[in-house]
Amino acid sequence: MGLITGVIAFFYHLPQIYKWLFKPYYILSILMSAAFLILRKCPGLCENLNTEREDGNPCDFDWREVEILMFLSAIVMMKNRRAITLEQHAGNLFMFSKVANVILFFRLDIRLGIFYFALCIAFVMTCKPPLYMGPEYIKYFSEKTIDEELNHDTRVTWIVEFYANWSPECQSFAPVFADLSLKYNCAGLRFGKIDAGRYGEVAQRYKVSTSPLAKQLPTLVLFQSGREVMRRPMVDNKCRAVSWTFSEENIIREFNLNELFEASKKIKGRGENSPLPPEGSEEPQPEPDTPAESKKDQ
Repeated sequence: MGLITGVIAFFYHLPQIYKWLFKPYYILSILMSAAFLILRKCPGLCENLNTEREDGNPCDFDWREVEILMFLSAIVMMKNRRAITLEQHAGNLFMFSKVANVILFFRLDIRLGIFYFALCIAFVMTCKPPLYMGPEYIKYFSEKTIDEELNHDTRVTWIVEFYANWSPECQSFAPVFADLSLKYNCAGLRFGKIDAGRYGEVAQRYKVSTSPLAKQLPTLVLFQSGREVMRRPMVDNKCRAVSWTFSEENIIREFNLNELFEASKKIKGRGENSPLPPEGSEEPQPEPDTPAESKKDQ
């Protein structure tokens, strides 16, 4: 049953995997994750490697290397239990594969270990995961616009994500949040984002810690009438985030998106992606429904 599920998931994500093949970040990640396997199995190279096998075959794994690879597989499976998107699954695989490669190369030859470790440092410094640039109905706030937008019309409910571009969790959550905005955005229910890493004062004002140790990024906050109603993840007494999975199902259930959407649809505005007119003012003619708010605030 698990094998069948895996095969179905593979073919479901096959179009997305196909797109990855044309992105340098994923090409280099795959090559670096498989570096030791390629070196150990490649004819012409493996003959010159050391080995602890009893038969002296340098082109096959010894028992210690098999143990390390099995341990890597177990760690990746445990970490991927909480992964939501395909990017999260791939990110966990790439990260722990590189850690295992460092150990394997140092064990094989300290010079190879130093060289591979230097490559990993250079890769982290120069190659970043591609940002999500797909369709979305999201308003990108700055420190000057967030308070104004949240208090512009008390009839509007806002779901705001506090994120940082350096956070892998935020990058993985981006397509999930974008998909929710496409499904639930309407005149009375809006979606917004603000870069907490860039606008630190705003993050402090809304009590969102940007420290990697706090694990509060991403944070989703529900605002009604300009006031915070709830947020996920919640924060304990030590200012650390309570473990919470940012899946589409959890967000829909915890934030009651279906009920909010039905209630918010009754509010008339200028369109799903346009600001609502002030209360009591004459309602203007609807404008074309264009995803202008999906353009990031540069």
